[in-house]
Amino acid sequence: MMNDLPAFPLDHLALSGQPESPALIIRGASYSYKELNLRISRLAYFLQQNGMEQGDRVATWAAKGLIACLMPLAAVRAGCVHVPVNPLLKHAQVEHIMADSGARLLITNTARAKGLGQDMAFAIADEKALITITEDEKSGQIPPLPKETDTDGLAAILYTSGSTGRPKGVMLSHANLALGAISVAQYLRLESNDITLAVLPLSFDYGQNQLLSTWQAGGCAVPLDYLTARDVVKSCAKHKITTLAAVPPLWVQLVEQDWPAEASAHMRRLTNSGGALTPALVRDLRAIFGAKTDIYAMYGLTEAFRSTYLDPALIDANPTSMGTAIPFAEIMVVRDDGSKAAPDEEGELVHAGPLVAQGYWQDTARTAERFKPAPDFSSYGGKAVYSGDTVRRGGDGLLYFVGRDDAMIKVSGNRISPTEIEEAATESRAVAEACALGRKDERLGEAIILFARAENGMEQSAAEEKLLTHLKTELPNFMQPAEVIWLETFPKNANGKLDRNGLKAMV
Repeated sequence: MMNDLPAFPLDHLALSGQPESPALIIRGASYSYKELNLRISRLAYFLQQNGMEQGDRVATWAAKGLIACLMPLAAVRAGCVHVPVNPLLKHAQVEHIMADSGARLLITNTARAKGLGQDMAFAIADEKALITITEDEKSGQIPPLPKETDTDGLAAILYTSGSTGRPKGVMLSHANLALGAISVAQYLRLESNDITLAVLPLSFDYGQNQLLSTWQAGGCAVPLDYLTARDVVKSCAKHKITTLAAVPPLWVQLVEQDWPAEASAHMRRLTNSGGALTPALVRDLRAIFGAKTDIYAMYGLTEAFRSTYLDPALIDANPTSMGTAIPFAEIMVVRDDGSKAAPDEEGELVHAGPLVAQGYWQDTARTAERFKPAPDFSSYGGKAVYSGDTVRRGGDGLLYFVGRDDAMIKVSGNRISPTEIEEAATESRAVAEACALGRKDERLGEAIILFARAENGMEQSAAEEKLLTHLKTELPNFMQPAEVIWLETFPKNANGKLDRNGLKAMV
């Protein structure tokens, strides 16, 4: 990477704030930066004492407890690579991630561990036991990584679904994550007296960045696993929250709540990810929070973290814009022939610069499809990530999203592979053929529509009952179909393949 970039070992984020300033408030406990660093040191010591070696992967499959928050920094301090797993995933998906990543250790709780297979090639550590270790004054400690640590070294693998097949692991370096934290803290203008309510899952790139960017600014993060939108409002009031990030479906729920003055009074900024804000949502948010609160619309992809943000001064007049490149990112609109698109001409969004990930874990074929040399006109050059998304840059320099080229379904900010749903459906033994598609939905962003053909000789009613029971067992809630459409035959194209476009037209 370029030598003049301010990258640093990721665990140094625990040293960003004043030692006695609050860094983390979680489940009724408050931890200063001094305590944060101490607990990270003890957790890193535990990992090394339990046989974790340089480059080993350690996974966390847990709710937003203390250990889930500490592990991104503790793992790298121990020389390991962190693999955060979405707590909503089911056992089969977790076992795939563990096997694919080769993680030697999974940190979870007893209830989750019970459902995992017996032939596991990894050890399990109970998160409650690890909390006790971080409190033990006699526990050993690992000091922060040296400043000269190679920041291009692998720090984390974040799993994201592709348009086909199983989830793939995106490889992120210290520099990717550290510069991402600096970038977001810079353009959000975060300060040491900011308090961030972290409601997004920590397995998401921006969910994890809620912690990292807040710590980069020396502020305080308040992780929250909420049950209802009302819980979010109450937490904003209780902790005098200044920064709140969410995905559009949650914003839809939040604007329907009553916001007492004490819940909105301290809010300095709202940030959006995982789908576009609508003009109506922008108006509703403005009505609740007023002009004192900045609203940031953003666009990103896990393969390059964030790509663009819209200056909050422009959002009322341009509510559908993606804005411009974030710090450390070069965003290009590229024609099919690799040349630069003209203003208002559609092209593929291509992201270059030091935020571009290292590729997909142990998947050279898919890495080669997405990560390619930057276009000739790129300022950064080097490796770029080709998003597969069609955008255009207006004459005013602002970017606008046009469409997604792949078959991904995005529900409540979750990127979902239709193949995973289809495989689960056919494994139910109730369905002979299946096809999952997304349909626009005001609350969810997209709703999953599953086309299905019943097994021969099985009545549709019996097939549907068996299918839905199976899906509820095998897939998390956000991957459940909103509707199942039963067909006698599936349309095929000239090559005999399933005609997804024909089904899409039916939706």
